[in-house]
Amino acid sequence: MSERKRIGLREIRALRPGGIVWDTGLPGFAARRQRSDAVSYVLKYRTSAGRQQRWHTIGRHGAPWTPETARTEALRLLGEVAKGADPAGAKAAAKAAPTVAELATRFLVEHAEAKRKPRTAREYRRLFEKVILPVLGRKRVAEVTRQDIARLHHEKRATPTEANRTLALLSVLFTFAERQGDRPDGSNPCRHVERFPQHRRERFLSPDELARLGDTLAAYRGSPYHPATIKLLVFTGARLSEVLGLEWDWVSLERGEARLPDSKTGAKTIHLPPPALEVLARLPRLAGNPYVLGARRSTTFIEKPWRSIREAAGLADVRLHDLRHAFASVAASAGMGLPIIGKMLGHTQAQTTQRYAHLASDPVKAAAAAVAGKIVAAMKGTSGRG
Repeated sequence: MSERKRIGLREIRALRPGGIVWDTGLPGFAARRQRSDAVSYVLKYRTSAGRQQRWHTIGRHGAPWTPETARTEALRLLGEVAKGADPAGAKAAAKAAPTVAELATRFLVEHAEAKRKPRTAREYRRLFEKVILPVLGRKRVAEVTRQDIARLHHEKRATPTEANRTLALLSVLFTFAERQGDRPDGSNPCRHVERFPQHRRERFLSPDELARLGDTLAAYRGSPYHPATIKLLVFTGARLSEVLGLEWDWVSLERGEARLPDSKTGAKTIHLPPPALEVLARLPRLAGNPYVLGARRSTTFIEKPWRSIREAAGLADVRLHDLRHAFASVAASAGMGLPIIGKMLGHTQAQTTQRYAHLASDPVKAAAAAVAGKIVAAMKGTSGRG
């Protein structure tokens, strides 16, 4: 049933299910009642370009929509249509736009898994599943605001490192969205969201602590692969992932090195000093097994044994990664230059090695003191002699 009247509250109340009333004062503006009790205000128009007929729903009757507010909105929309806009088309496109969850799925396949290392892709997936999607997953990509990002980042303030990694991942995700055409260029909502300060934890081992660690490893009665893993970490400064995945084919006992085809920073050579070579020489080689530790190990392989070992050695606050720092700190304290230390650790950027600069300065200070002492002695001349 269709009729024409100036739409007011009386006309709204009089509408029966399936009925529609067209406004006599504004062409294309109407109110209609579906099979339910709800009344919706609608606008019918033709696009200026394709002359296609469109139906655009303004909203349901009730706050904020009344006959007058809906009529005002219809008038505004008709003005936009006259300028070439298509409100119904834009609304349909917005509904078809991907959610953050849908974009994340595409991002993981087309970007993370295709262009990043497997470990990085796994970390991206973990952050999406545990942190990002529970909060933003249902939002349309185009609707995410800087306030949404800042709020999520702030809620993770208790774990600033993870909060900053989440922010970095979201920034990459929305840059990907811009390239895909799901957001306008330059609209990344992560811009100007300030990261939390991160204080690097530095834990170096003293000579006494290294001695206690050595005694504990010598007394260890578990799998020989457990102390071997720890010794390789502290003797080479390698990353845990590099030792856990080490293959015999990469190791040259003659050259004293292991050439990794890939690592966190790409292809890398781990230098194997005599103590590390001795560890490798004692490990059994399993027929048909390419791995130095008997298999490609995950971190769970060493976590529990390490807790037992460090407790026995009185090193309860020492992490496995601190063994890499121990290697570097001993090198720095021995007077080795930062570029050499960076080479041994496999750093690709000089600033990464700068955290050991204060340790490297100690032997320089000692040398300076020795030189100055000799100069003072020389300057005393004969007057300083007994």
